[in-house]
Amino acid sequence: MEVKDSNGTSLKNGDNVILIKSMKIKGAQMTLKSGTLFRNIKLKETPEEVDCSINGTAIVLSTIFLRKAD
Repeated sequence: MEVKDSNGTSLKNGDNVILIKSMKIKGAQMTLKSGTLFRNIKLKETPEEVDCSINGTAIVLSTIFLRKAD
């Protein structure tokens, strides 16, 4: 299974990604801003989602809103 970011770049476990669109998180009083860096992502069974963590909170993000960090 190959997981790709919004630009078509392949992602793997442990990569760092950047959020490309600001969004509100359902069920939490938190808004993630564009440009937020997520470190050490974990791939899920579905290629459209990845597990991330921010401030100790685990969240699942869609790969269409992420790009691989350099």
